[in-house]
Amino acid sequence: MGYEILYVGKVVKNDIPKISGSYKSRIKQAIETKLVTEPDLYGKPLRKSLKGYFKLRVGDYRIIFRIENNKVKIFAIAHRRVVYEIIGGRV
Repeated sequence: MGYEILYVGKVVKNDIPKISGSYKSRIKQAIETKLVTEPDLYGKPLRKSLKGYFKLRVGDYRIIFRIENNKVKIFAIAHRRVVYEIIGGRV
């Protein structure tokens, strides 16, 4: 069973262009291998105000996502230092 990957508009517009080339390919591979197959297995559930969301660690970057039916909706891809500040304005 494959999951469909959806990106929030700001991820494509703001987050992805800021990622360096080497990390970009690592993140893309993580999304295509882990989130498409078993996002609930690879993602770690978040707590408190982000309950219902998951994070996937790729080096120093975090992918914040939510699983809805057979879709994985990605809300942020950013460095771990700033990802939680960014996600606050998007959920």
